[in-house]
Amino acid sequence: MRKPRDYAAELRVLDAKAKQLKAQRIRQLGELVIACRADGLGPEQLAGALLAAKDANAQAKEAWRQRGAAFFRGGSGGAKQDDRRSRPEQSGTLPFDGPAASDRADPRPS
Repeated sequence: MRKPRDYAAELRVLDAKAKQLKAQRIRQLGELVIACRADGLGPEQLAGALLAAKDANAQAKEAWRQRGAAFFRGGSGGAKQDDRRSRPEQSGTLPFDGPAASDRADPRPS
């Protein structure tokens, strides 16, 4: 005879995995903001820029996509080339050369 499935335990495992994935996504977005040197913007400015990007036309979005692709390839996508190359390499979760946010001190003055 088959052993009955413990649906509650399976749901707990799936819930834990979903929370882990959400936390990983949030961490990656934070790392991306830091890598693009946008961490100097205030929260209101950053939110406004993201809202404007969401509502932008297709041509602007394509230009931004190309610039972002160049950034991840190591081209001049936004940050200074020598700034990104001077930082130590790390195998992080994002395909950029900079250290993860948790691996360096807060660059903003106190």
